[in-house]
Amino acid sequence: MNNKYGLTGRGVGIAMLDTGIFPHIDFDNRIICFRDFLYGRKQPYDDNGHGTHTAGIAAGSGIGSNGQYPGVAPGSQLIALKVLDRKGNGQKRDVLRALEWIRQNRRRYRIRIINISVGTTEKEPALHEALIEGVEKLWDEGLCVVTAAGNLGPAPGSVTAPGSSRKVITVGSSDMLVSNQGISGRGPTRDCVCKPDLVVPGMDIISCAPGRGGNRYVTKSGTSMSTPVISGAIALALERDPLLTNVELKMLLKESTRDLGYEHNLQGWGEFSLDTFLQKVV
Repeated sequence: MNNKYGLTGRGVGIAMLDTGIFPHIDFDNRIICFRDFLYGRKQPYDDNGHGTHTAGIAAGSGIGSNGQYPGVAPGSQLIALKVLDRKGNGQKRDVLRALEWIRQNRRRYRIRIINISVGTTEKEPALHEALIEGVEKLWDEGLCVVTAAGNLGPAPGSVTAPGSSRKVITVGSSDMLVSNQGISGRGPTRDCVCKPDLVVPGMDIISCAPGRGGNRYVTKSGTSMSTPVISGAIALALERDPLLTNVELKMLLKESTRDLGYEHNLQGWGEFSLDTFLQKVV
């Protein structure tokens, strides 16, 4: 996913809350921090593969595929925070701990973007509210929080938290909105907020896989795959203009979408165009 403007997201930190990260060849030396909030292991690893895949979409160089499968921002720096286990499950408490860690370390690692390809339903109201409060606190401090709409759609009110937050940027999958592939989460939220904010293709996305040797890439589908496209795009924009605020970036994203003809609570503003977005930034 190269761009004609020569932007790579160089120097921009993206915090990935996921299943961890494998030190894939496509990440070179750009995994600048790894924290394991489940087991406390020190070295980067991914016992599921989801986190490595999403990180590759956001920031893989594509070197392992001779440039065939690059990420959106191949010069950005990765801060991988493991909050999900080998089955892709996790506790909201661990996500909250990771969010607090970001608040304390954001300047040290130059974190500007938080990618959360994780979603949860409301089973414990107190923790649910704490999760929303946690991402909104970081948004209010100027960080770009990009979250998945979840794969529980297409019924109304199926967008997951923290994507149900009014403030953060919530991403659905444009090719998984309707028919038998209609799993992309949608609003309105219980607070009558229209979600998602925008949509990106998320079906059969090829990206980095964990493991040494063998197949370096794997195909996955879902709103988790759509979300890091937006995180990578924001990294490119911030390389060009580091003074852009998260609110300004959200408005630029809105202006870079194409109406697909669906209702707002299904498609948001529409399908994102990276080229249109970068034209507005450069």
